[in-house]
Amino acid sequence: MAIVNSIFTWYMKKRVHQIELFMKYPHDVQEEWFQKLISSAEDTEWGEKYDYRTIETPKQFKERVPLQNYDTLKPYIERMLKGEQNILWPTEIKWFAKSSGTTSDRSKFIPVSEESLQECHFKGGKDMLSIFCNNRPDNEIFTGKGLVLGGSHQINQLNEDSFYGDLSAVLIKNLPMWAEYYRTPNISIALMENYEEKMEKMAEATIKENVTNIAGVPTWTIVLAKKVLEITGKANLLEVWPNLELYIHGAVNFKPYREQFKELIPCNHMYYLETYNASEGFFGIQDEVDSDELLLMLDYGIYYEFLPFEKLDDENPDTLTLEQVELNKNYAIIISTNGGLWRYMIGDTVQFTSLSPYRIRITGRTKHFINAFGEEVIIDNAEQAICKACDATGAVFKDYTACPIYFKGEEVGGHEWIIEFDHQPNDFELFIDVLDQTLREVNSDYDAKRFKDMALRRPKVHNAPNNTFYNWLKSKGKLGGQHKVPRLANDRKYVEEILPLMK
Repeated sequence: MAIVNSIFTWYMKKRVHQIELFMKYPHDVQEEWFQKLISSAEDTEWGEKYDYRTIETPKQFKERVPLQNYDTLKPYIERMLKGEQNILWPTEIKWFAKSSGTTSDRSKFIPVSEESLQECHFKGGKDMLSIFCNNRPDNEIFTGKGLVLGGSHQINQLNEDSFYGDLSAVLIKNLPMWAEYYRTPNISIALMENYEEKMEKMAEATIKENVTNIAGVPTWTIVLAKKVLEITGKANLLEVWPNLELYIHGAVNFKPYREQFKELIPCNHMYYLETYNASEGFFGIQDEVDSDELLLMLDYGIYYEFLPFEKLDDENPDTLTLEQVELNKNYAIIISTNGGLWRYMIGDTVQFTSLSPYRIRITGRTKHFINAFGEEVIIDNAEQAICKACDATGAVFKDYTACPIYFKGEEVGGHEWIIEFDHQPNDFELFIDVLDQTLREVNSDYDAKRFKDMALRRPKVHNAPNNTFYNWLKSKGKLGGQHKVPRLANDRKYVEEILPLMK
């Protein structure tokens, strides 16, 4: 296996030179992809509607094609689900990634073309291993198997030619044979619908394997890890899998979970690699060992635009191209892809931390923020505050959500938080104070509203019993890797649903 590992590592590292190429010539690479996407789709129904044949520049593209979201593309996608072709993209679309966030009860069906599978999602998967092999040349991950926490949706058949499931299920069903050989557990367990039963089965199936790497959302990885330790009676994961050396994660900010992973995997040599992969595309990979910034991947068949956060509600906002963005400003990401999404707002916000090369960090969602009083609190603010409050009180949090408390009579407004802990704070009132003070430090609008409690009072924080959020997600039929607790909301819907579960 050592020879095989050496060959795989050598092969993976070869791709690093291509990555360095787009890092060096980012605008050329993006321009090339823009032209390729436009010319590819000029004979589709969408391409003919907007006369792609005569579009020569990004400026013309922006003037001619309006910004899109799922609702505006939905009529086209519904026809594609029924088997119609050449609507948004010229090649056959028979796979759809089902995406259902807690922000909406409706499911989204994102078209997945063969090009987006190969040139985006699979390329991203190979690139994260290439980057890891380049940064850790003495690795031995190919001497064992990768434990992948897949999604909770089986592949479902819509008609003779169309199939859907969550993204991880679509990817697993289309993996090449060699990749399937290196993955555990087997597909029948990986794609089980019942997440409680699935955790049990996954733990039982994988404890006998030589697991060298794990990929999954931190929250569900912790659930699985605890189940593995419960079954084996071991103190930590290294006692079960002594060759474990890589954890690949994404979807949520990892910083709040880092201490828990240090307890589960007590090893300074453990490598943590963050990725930014969504149903709509694979966007970023953490390419530096000592930084949690994500390298924006520019040669995956995606053309990027960026909408300044403050212009989100403008009627016809002007987006920026890559060369126009600035450091440390919030932007909503707009993508045009080789899966047939055109000027599509995916709902995430990012900040650029470097412009040469282009590196980003995810700051939140376009719909996940609190701005009931002009305070504009985003997820990034909230997570900085929670982490600092945990550090100050020896706490480890598990999940949280927050919302506004509206003005009532003479009472000023505020924010109401529900936080579930893995380790309780040693001083809960101090926790709230540090949370509040940190929000004031990182957000000047919040600070201004908190001045002498004039518009915002001290936060109201509920210490939620164990499994509160798990039970809430379960009650909504939303257990699974692709379902996440909404961190912030500008209304009280989630908090009002969760509070009764705490009694």
